[in-house]
Amino acid sequence: MSTTGRGGDASSDEATDRRDRDADGRARNARPRDGLGRPLPYGAAGVERQPEGVVRPPERSVVEAQELLAAGKPFHAHEVFEDAWKSGPAEERALWRGLAQLAVGLTHAARGNLTGGVRLLRRGAAAVEEWASETGRRRPYGMDLAGLAGWARELADDVERDGASVDAGARAPRLRG
Repeated sequence: MSTTGRGGDASSDEATDRRDRDADGRARNARPRDGLGRPLPYGAAGVERQPEGVVRPPERSVVEAQELLAAGKPFHAHEVFEDAWKSGPAEERALWRGLAQLAVGLTHAARGNLTGGVRLLRRGAAAVEEWASETGRRRPYGMDLAGLAGWARELADDVERDGASVDAGARAPRLRG
């Protein structure tokens, strides 16, 4: 039995050692990324990463996510929504998760994963509408949830019909209508 690692040779150990891991061996995801969150080769110039685990007031989350969406960085906007989903009050988690799904749907549609994009756009639209109907809140933090759901469904229909990826910045939603 080999004691040199998963691949059974010294080169596998060297490759494992070069991976960006924390002290517990979990991936830290420090690899550079492009504006749509796709990994780039180590050493390449990527866009500035969105810090993870940031606790922001909800209004700040909306503003930061909108800026990222308008800049054609829906993957990074999804990170902002995910932080709000994980750190916010339990009664708002479904809202922020739905918004994260919308951002990831746009990400996939822009990357060319059309099936995944359409699926997530529709799932996110349903999630924000369901949250609004359950809570009676149609414009939390000034966001137009009905408008966002309509945007997502229209984009999903366009992607399905055209069978082509989209420009994330040009097709970015306005969170506050």
